[in-house]
Amino acid sequence: MNALPSSTHAAPSLLRIQALEAWYELLAVLRQPAFALPTLLFPVVFYLLFAVVLPGKWGGLERAAYLLATYGVFGVIGPALFGFGVGLAIEREKGWLELKRVSPMPTLVYFLAKIAMSLVVGFTVVCLLTIAAVVGGGVRMAPGTWGLLVATLLLGTLPFCAMGLWLGTLVRGQGAVAVVNLVYLPMSVLSGLWIPIFAFPVLLQKLAVVWPAWHLGRLALGVVGQAQDVRWGLHLAVLLGTTALFLALAARRLRRG
Repeated sequence: MNALPSSTHAAPSLLRIQALEAWYELLAVLRQPAFALPTLLFPVVFYLLFAVVLPGKWGGLERAAYLLATYGVFGVIGPALFGFGVGLAIEREKGWLELKRVSPMPTLVYFLAKIAMSLVVGFTVVCLLTIAAVVGGGVRMAPGTWGLLVATLLLGTLPFCAMGLWLGTLVRGQGAVAVVNLVYLPMSVLSGLWIPIFAFPVLLQKLAVVWPAWHLGRLALGVVGQAQDVRWGLHLAVLLGTTALFLALAARRLRRG
């Protein structure tokens, strides 16, 4: 009796599935110039304008190093908010999310792929900003400091991934870009990511603590030595609390949807 033929292709491993999903997520983003180009170039253009074209110091602070930290925050939270907020809204509207839910692929793979995409795009932005800071702004920092800054910025995207996830459960695909921009841009400005927070009126300086982007900005400024009395524990607690809050809100919306 002939033996039953064995399968010539082994089932793909979970790691391979995750890598493929993340790769396709990144390709989908790169094929949308309206998303990819502004996300990659706007932080660098703004940095060159405010840090290189208008160089100098603010009360002993190095403008180029200061803005490397704050525009780094601005640069990494964009892919997190738009990748989840706009991407999820569009996929919900087109029914792709339901298709992925009923497929054999674990649901977690879908969300981890979006996080991976956000990290890759965010890391690219930080590298572009670093080149601009070193070449144009004359910034010099030890490799260890740069590595810590990158780690801080990339890990700090998690609250904004959660926030984007929640926003993506609230709106339809066509209105998602406008809604995310209404959150992203005012939060960036009022957190002192474009203009230093000490240039704002006192009231706005005090209200900045409500924005998670301000807390991530304080951590980044502390890493590059452009902020004193950084309350590391408080800022980390706020970012972790923000992540937990928006994950819980998003999970509730997804369950009800």
